[in-house]
Amino acid sequence: MDPHGRQLDPYQSAIGGVLRSLTRAPVDLDGVLEAILRHALELTRSSRGFVYLLEADGRYHHVADAGAPPEVVAFNRAHPITPGRATCTGRTVLERRPVHIPDCLDDPEYDYPEAQRLGGFRTLLGVPMLQDDVVVGVVNVYRDEPDPYAEQEIELVATFADQATLALRLSRMTATIERQRSELSRFLAPQVSALIATEAGERLLAGHRREITVVFADLRGFTAFSESAAPEDVLGVLRDYHAMLGAKVSEFGGTLERFTGDGLMVFFNDPVEQADHAERAIRMAFDWRDGVAGLTRAWQRLGFDLGFGVGIATGYATLGRIGFRDRVDYAAIGSVVNLAARLCAEAADGMVLASARTAAAAGDLAAAEPLEPATLKGFARPVAAVRLTGLRTIGSPPERVSGARPNRGRTQR
Repeated sequence: MDPHGRQLDPYQSAIGGVLRSLTRAPVDLDGVLEAILRHALELTRSSRGFVYLLEADGRYHHVADAGAPPEVVAFNRAHPITPGRATCTGRTVLERRPVHIPDCLDDPEYDYPEAQRLGGFRTLLGVPMLQDDVVVGVVNVYRDEPDPYAEQEIELVATFADQATLALRLSRMTATIERQRSELSRFLAPQVSALIATEAGERLLAGHRREITVVFADLRGFTAFSESAAPEDVLGVLRDYHAMLGAKVSEFGGTLERFTGDGLMVFFNDPVEQADHAERAIRMAFDWRDGVAGLTRAWQRLGFDLGFGVGIATGYATLGRIGFRDRVDYAAIGSVVNLAARLCAEAADGMVLASARTAAAAGDLAAAEPLEPATLKGFARPVAAVRLTGLRTIGSPPERVSGARPNRGRTQR
């Protein structure tokens, strides 16, 4: 029945069923091809059917079947078809049009005795799947007795072959998009790359304002190291350093905005909202600190004197797409970004400095030493900040230690 209650003939029902399966995302190529074969066998009174697709080796490989015994399927999968006149599939590729063999035992060119003896078929019909003037596959239907196909049956199988071509094209387009999205996520934060193809993402990319927590980190002494060390050593240090930090960004759900040599900027609560964004940032910062401590011990054995500092700030920023037509980035803009960067610059080796707002948002998550308000570059008024000394275990009392200003005697960059 159609939506209006009218009875559909078997052909219309079959075509409708295949078309509905093509609207699913992602396209189940195997399922569509098997459905096409089942409908083709039923409507043409065939005993079995196969779909062969062109692969990178230039041969046509069995990918779907209906009505065929397991031994035939196993034989077909083990014997890809090379274009040629000895087989129905190979001849269909050469002629680029439907090939009808009324009786393969009487056909002077057909010469595939192993398959015929195993399968026991007599009448063969092959229809090409054409895409951009290339035979990308062949739909075959066979009868076990010599019983030629009528013209309308050949046309019907040709229609199914067109649908198989469409399914193949949609499936490969989906695979390409997913592959490109995966590659894109290596250049953009995964959260940002996932937004690009969505309507909601387009609105976010256009620009919006939101509270975020920003984390900056960099190595102490890296400038002097990079000037004196061999380029291979510099790249080796950065490779290990970025791998460790990057894995933690993904683990805690941060958005990596950029690498700047040994520097790193990450923010939380955008584009994916996170109620605990300050806590995530602090936990990641301590994981970073512990991970880099292990790396620095290894670097010291090689004679490399490097340290590590982190700055964290929470506040409102404008986020969205910046750049020009040929190159854009997803960025956060606002004083909160500058504050995190300045706190990072103030942090001595092993320090995690955070704005008072970050510490308040995280509650009792971390032990903190309040610092005297400091005048930081780019800020007209002194900034309230704390030094985070470690994560508290459950039940630990809040630590209240009055401390000095941030240690400005850090290793020179």
